[in-house]
Amino acid sequence: MEHVRTMIVALLTLFVFAGTGIGSEPDDKIGRLQKAYEGVTDIRGSFTQKSTIKDLKRTDTYKGDFFIKPPLKMKWVYRGNAAQDIIVNNESILIFKKGESQAYRARFDKDTYGQTPVALLGGLGRIAEEFTITVKGNELTLKPRNAMGTITSIRMVLTSEGFPIKAFTIYDSRSNVIEIELRDTRVNTGLKDSLFDLSVPKGVSIFDQGL
Repeated sequence: MEHVRTMIVALLTLFVFAGTGIGSEPDDKIGRLQKAYEGVTDIRGSFTQKSTIKDLKRTDTYKGDFFIKPPLKMKWVYRGNAAQDIIVNNESILIFKKGESQAYRARFDKDTYGQTPVALLGGLGRIAEEFTITVKGNELTLKPRNAMGTITSIRMVLTSEGFPIKAFTIYDSRSNVIEIELRDTRVNTGLKDSLFDLSVPKGVSIFDQGL
């Protein structure tokens, strides 16, 4: 399930950088991004994800939608043959594999995901303190100052129109690469708490475990 942790950390990082334009200097970029983050009540959008797993020597492509509502609610919805929901609701995480009629539930805390992503989702993280950041043109490269699972860096492609993040790529210590392109991203649309409900349909087997 390591790839699941990687995706979750990536989306948490995306949330921190939401909802602002881009300035002309690195410090200005970071400052404006952090300020805008304080005013975001929720984010929703669609994504295309390409996951290259080195050990398997293959690249898989997925499409779906994502939803985030602070302080501790998040949902990935994957469509197609690999349909599944990944839901974080406060201190719990649920992975519902629809085609297999199985769901996996575990605690969402710093012991599982590290202090940084938990703090970021809760609005407690400060970008410059949590990451070493380099700016080149319309790209930001973030390197965690402290351990964040197997993630070694996250590269974000920014845009000056609409939602500021066009795409981001996650690199890990095992040479795996996850590329995510965002579409139709909107902030503050009034997402309901019920969207992040952890219940599953009758007949689905639920396994409690550490991911």
